[in-house]
Amino acid sequence: MCGITGWVDWEKDLRNQSALIESMTNTLQHRGPDAKGIWLSSRAALGHRRLIVIDPEGGLQPMVYTSGEHTYALNYNGEIYNFRELRKELEDRGHKFCSQSDTEVVLRSYLEWGENCVCHLNGIFAFGLWDEYRQQLFLARDHLGVKPLFYAKRGSALLFGSELKALLAHPLIKPELDAEGLVEVLNAFPLHTPGHGVFHNVYELRPGHRLVCNHKGEHISQYWSLLSAPHTDDLETTAQRIQDLLKDTVGRQLIADVPVVTLLSGGLDSSGLTALAAGEFHKEGKQLHTYSVDFKESERYFVTSAIHESLDTPWVKHVSEYVGSKHHTITLDTPELLDNLLVPMYAHDHPAYGQIETSMYLLFKAMKQDATVALSGESADEVFGGYQWYNNEDLLNVPIFPWIAQFAKTRAAGEISSWLAPEVLEATKPREYIAKLYREALTEVPRLEGEDTLAAKRREAFYLNLTRFLPIMLDRKDRMSMAVGFEVRVPFCDYRLVEYVWNVPWEMKTVDSIEKGILRRAFAGILPEDARNRRKSGYPTSQHPSYVRGVREAVLQILNDVNAPIRPFINVPFIKDMVENKLPAMTHAFNVNPLERIIQLNFWLKDYKVIILAM
Repeated sequence: MCGITGWVDWEKDLRNQSALIESMTNTLQHRGPDAKGIWLSSRAALGHRRLIVIDPEGGLQPMVYTSGEHTYALNYNGEIYNFRELRKELEDRGHKFCSQSDTEVVLRSYLEWGENCVCHLNGIFAFGLWDEYRQQLFLARDHLGVKPLFYAKRGSALLFGSELKALLAHPLIKPELDAEGLVEVLNAFPLHTPGHGVFHNVYELRPGHRLVCNHKGEHISQYWSLLSAPHTDDLETTAQRIQDLLKDTVGRQLIADVPVVTLLSGGLDSSGLTALAAGEFHKEGKQLHTYSVDFKESERYFVTSAIHESLDTPWVKHVSEYVGSKHHTITLDTPELLDNLLVPMYAHDHPAYGQIETSMYLLFKAMKQDATVALSGESADEVFGGYQWYNNEDLLNVPIFPWIAQFAKTRAAGEISSWLAPEVLEATKPREYIAKLYREALTEVPRLEGEDTLAAKRREAFYLNLTRFLPIMLDRKDRMSMAVGFEVRVPFCDYRLVEYVWNVPWEMKTVDSIEKGILRRAFAGILPEDARNRRKSGYPTSQHPSYVRGVREAVLQILNDVNAPIRPFINVPFIKDMVENKLPAMTHAFNVNPLERIIQLNFWLKDYKVIILAM
């Protein structure tokens, strides 16, 4: 895993711009603490920060290949899980390799197949490749968007980077926010607009897409998408096929030249992957190390809810003992969470989601002391339908993103108009913006002819989750892990698995009358029965009263500061009522998220010197 950045310009000679490209590259040091490299030509400048995972000596970047008058330079972030098979195929086609790295496989795949090289890759990746002879930049991003990639066009220049901070380090990119950007950062709900880079005229390359840029302009194309078709496998075959895919995927994702561990919450998803990984370790006579997060006095203050049905700790112990792993529990306390509340904001370069991300950051920071790579159960709920709204026909039929409808029922800040200032509402029209995004998303859904109305609505919900909700989950996992130079792999995002499960009918996905029933069937014989049938419980959060008090006190300080940058954007009396607990559903930390967002917004506006274009 790494951090990449680059700059191409059709009118400016970049050969003397080493200081600027180095400055852009240095902003990504956290993503790649092990090595740095830059490469310059008259029209292109590439920068790379490296986290060593495979082939320490041979994977240096940017990687450059020259043959006659043809020169190619690649900076790449990711892991290619089928790189060994691809290497063999390319060798059979006459390619001579100089390293053992998957980076060279990506480079030579481009030499062999050009822009269609991405159709041969199975992995998580974002890369930029400069073709000196053709004077052309090629950008690409993995199928599900596990790895980030942003870009911006300014005059004759195009800039790109793994994170927004790399672009902001260039004088052509200003931290400007238009009306759409305001909605993105001010909304009270998880919201991700594909292709939107938050700042004005800054874009995200969408998952499964590639971009070609030359002196004629830019062209973006989609190389991968979901296809709807009747599912013809029976129940037993389907469960076996899912198990086979997961075994193959986990086996591939354990490959590394550094220590690999797994995240273990005691839930179905992480437990199943941990059991598969432990089996592979046992074959080699090794013991898998597993990690989980907990909070001080969690048992004392735990409150059962629709989101959190049970504490993880007893289940973690049970599964760890069953699979024979060496388990490590990272226990966090309120002062750590409060002291690091702004870390997610700096990692994303815009306001994020509070202590869920803060605790992830602290967990990964502790794990980094022992390992460099971890496997995570992220995305199984999106792929297999683990969320409540899939079973709720009322939520499925509300003309809005189903998670927004669900969250609106459970949070005091459910009304998006409640906590924003009237001037902001008038300038941004958040309801209309979100409704537009919803309608646009529906036009993309690959329909299945002959499907009944309810099945079609569920297919819509799956598509919305995979393309609008999952990116939020993947972004937070990437930023929090890479903030400490730690790589997290997500086997449930293997595009082969996603393609297959996409067409599995709902009745089969929920076999045995339980969410993700088909996945539970796939883990039969792999997990203990009680763990295999444990009901979903969300990512844990601290429910300690001291954390709630700390967040409220921080928000009160902001509200009492007449010069606080956030004040013009919020409904101060409403927020004060939230802080003083005069509103319902503000009893534990899960519902403190709007307040955490206000804290991050205030410091973001100040520290990033954000320029507002919409008011």
